[in-house]
Amino acid sequence: CSSGIARRVERRAIVVDLGRTEAYIPPREQIPGEVYKPGDRIQGYIADVRQTTRGPQIIMSRADERYLMKLFELEVPEIYDGIVQIVAAAREPGQRAKIAVFSKDNDVDPVGACVGMKGSRVQNIVQELRGEKIDIVLWDEDPARFVCNALAPAEISKVFVDEQNREMEVVVPDSQLSLAIGKKGQHVRLAANLSGWKLDILSAANSAAKTAEAIFNLMLVPGMTETMAQNIFQSGFGSFQALAEATPQAIMAIPGYEAEERAAKLIQEAKG
Repeated sequence: CSSGIARRVERRAIVVDLGRTEAYIPPREQIPGEVYKPGDRIQGYIADVRQTTRGPQIIMSRADERYLMKLFELEVPEIYDGIVQIVAAAREPGQRAKIAVFSKDNDVDPVGACVGMKGSRVQNIVQELRGEKIDIVLWDEDPARFVCNALAPAEISKVFVDEQNREMEVVVPDSQLSLAIGKKGQHVRLAANLSGWKLDILSAANSAAKTAEAIFNLMLVPGMTETMAQNIFQSGFGSFQALAEATPQAIMAIPGYEAEERAAKLIQEAKG
């Protein structure tokens, strides 16, 4: 983090006096709605140094995820000391942010350390970011558990994981759908950015309809029983087209199709 004095605005970029040099905060690196007058103290993250015809130009940011991470490092001694680690952060500047943390020490609660006594630590950061709401999420090495943590307080019924495409289908009770998605999709968008997985939120009713449709589709394969179709669907294959395009190795992961011959036969039947 660096701080300086706002001097002037040039083409909507705030020029900040850092003492020996100047920095620029372009419009996209500003928090929407913030207004600084000449003489105001302003803090940000040195995001880039660009070479221009007039020499190096320092780009400062208040919208960057790294600025949020730096603020937590300054505010939370356990992060500064390396006991609590920040794994990832995602922001929609000025509106909402999510930050994922974990502790190297079992006796230290990483979320509690970041929140502080009566919320004092996180509130100091919220104030600096002009009221941006911050969700502190417990990181988990299991991606599905991590995504469930990132989508809290929404209740999660089931998670279907597609590791190959880094996609997850998250099923929630019908009453929890709008909570999981959030206003204008913000909650799920931030959870996806934080986890690095593409997330598809489905209500239980929509999920049941989608499952029934997939089972019906898979049963078009000759000799397919409903139980076999359910096993295949739960293994991540939602249609006979997906089976026809699969490799024998992928099919061999399905219970009942461990033998290469059986897997190859299923692919051929699906192609047929």
